Amino acid sequence: MTRAPSASLPVEDPRISDYLNHLRAERGLSPNTIAAYRSDLQKLQAWAVSREQAIEAITPRDITVFLAHLRALGLSARSAGRAVHGIRGFFRFLVREEKLAQDPMENVRSPRPFKPLPRFLNRTQVEALLQAPDLGTPLGLRDKAILETMYASGLRASEVTHLKTENIDPDVGLLRIFGKGRKERLVPIGSSALAAILRYEREGRPRLLKKKSTRELFLNHSGGGLSRMGLWLIVRRHALSVGVAGILTPHVLRHSFATHLLENGADLRALQAMLGHADISTTEIYTHVTRERLRQVFDKFHPRA
Repeated sequence: MTRAPSASLPVEDPRISDYLNHLRAERGLSPNTIAAYRSDLQKLQAWAVSREQAIEAITPRDITVFLAHLRALGLSARSAGRAVHGIRGFFRFLVREEKLAQDPMENVRSPRPFKPLPRFLNRTQVEALLQAPDLGTPLGLRDKAILETMYASGLRASEVTHLKTENIDPDVGLLRIFGKGRKERLVPIGSSALAAILRYEREGRPRLLKKKSTRELFLNHSGGGLSRMGLWLIVRRHALSVGVAGILTPHVLRHSFATHLLENGADLRALQAMLGHADISTTEIYTHVTRERLRQVFDKFHPRA
């Protein structure tokens, strides 16, 4: 009879630790991704312990049972898919390191999650948001530069907070970005956003920096680098001021950037490069958005819709 998993997790299997260290050192994955994979692999370990089963004895059938166990715990298809991805990588690592003879994940498919259409602002809402900061203060100049940059370049929140002063090339209008996995890409930035950044660097940043020295572009009120939570609060504050708090997050600005580019005829491959997507299937979600909007326009305005 299978025992219920213990309330406390067993000591982490050294092979799991080795795999996570490999992801950190060799693949350059973010701490958040490492933490998610650790959680999934610890669930696998706890489940195996509850069955008095060694990790190296897990079979493809066992994996199927474990995935059903995850869904019974209430994990969404998306979270279960992430778990499959992390566990597959773990077993491949063990086989490659000759710590396992056969990969039990070899023929296991990831569950296909339903992908909801991303939310985004319309152009009137974007314009109102970009006009919201008070340009008479250093923080207002900073906020203006941040919002303009996010809408002009579609950066992730972490990419915004990690921007350095040397990452901007004002002569050619490009940002040098280090995205997921420390992959480098060049992203164009429009004249409005560039002007906002240069004004912030000239009039706002020195007043926030005071006597400190840092390469971070966007600073908090104490002159240190801006955190992701700090960025979220900035976006939230201005969203409240223009009445879009129910829609807007930093990632919604990224969605707005992508959607508006496609609506104006941008090439999907070019958009993929600007967003830093490894797989174009991730970018293709925005084609569904534009098709859905076309449908809504037709339904609203065509007399025989």
